[in-house]
Amino acid sequence: MPYAVGTYRADWERYPVLIRQYHPDLNHGVTLTQIPPLAEVLLVWQCDAGHTFVATPEEQRNRPGRERRKSSWCPDCAALAVPRRAPVAARPEVLPPPYACGHPRDLRRIETGDDDRCYLCRRLDGSAVTREWLLSIVTPGQRESLAVETGTATSYRWVCGRGHGTWESTVERMLGGRGCRTCRNASAGADRIAVGEPFISALAPRPASAVEGDLRMRVAERFDFDLSNNAIRVAKPFFNNLEIWPDIIVPELRVAIEYDSVGRHGLEHVGRHEEKDRRKDRMLRANGWQVIRVRTGRLQPLGPHDIVAGSVSGRLIERLDDELAVIAGELMVASYRR
Repeated sequence: MPYAVGTYRADWERYPVLIRQYHPDLNHGVTLTQIPPLAEVLLVWQCDAGHTFVATPEEQRNRPGRERRKSSWCPDCAALAVPRRAPVAARPEVLPPPYACGHPRDLRRIETGDDDRCYLCRRLDGSAVTREWLLSIVTPGQRESLAVETGTATSYRWVCGRGHGTWESTVERMLGGRGCRTCRNASAGADRIAVGEPFISALAPRPASAVEGDLRMRVAERFDFDLSNNAIRVAKPFFNNLEIWPDIIVPELRVAIEYDSVGRHGLEHVGRHEEKDRRKDRMLRANGWQVIRVRTGRLQPLGPHDIVAGSVSGRLIERLDDELAVIAGELMVASYRR
């Protein structure tokens, strides 16, 4: 039985796209505010394109994935957005004799007449990469098949020697220097920074909106903070990077400030993206930083120091000042006020 109208209004306000897709007339007059977000009940939804489908509230709240588009909340639109791949012609099962090195012959090389030596052996000649090194970083279950790999199109799972995790790649990419992505990104600057220290990173993205720039300007007008840094070095990889990019970094107080909104289509910082924000906050705290999130668009707080606001204003800066005093102490914050 549904609850009283308006019981769960505050819980659903964070998902404006779902509010738009839910129609009481398709669900026997039951409004969305009568249904708990975790209820195991099938409801009828309709996307902006007119597709009607059935899903539970939990499925709808977690449906937004890595694609930030309106159709990510509709399975029919998401299926139409996936390009179809052309079928690959089957290769003959009977293979010619192997090369002298013992590696199997590559049929594509035979067709072009370039099959005098194994492709992998030729690529390893004069290369800094050795076959033994490839065998040492490939996952144990795939070492036997890699021992006879010709190095063209087969994907393998590799293990980073520095403990950054695993990744999928071909031998061809590995020979071309496409190894651990975390190691490659860290070489751009994070490897030279101590864990927990802020720095200026060339990998950090530009501000996503003008509102973030307005918030940064207001903070700079009120406090004498050094706001030039855009990254913080962390000990463990965060999405293939050993650095995190908060919107505003206050190194004097070791506080990171984030500005969150639901975005143009209501997809930002909701559903799975909310869990990414929580993970980001946990990693910052584990490396000695506190986080203040300015949550707008009726987003609910995620941490103890988050601020719920309607817009960036003078009143918001006053509340931010008070929260900084709670974290670092009034005397410390007062020494940086202009």
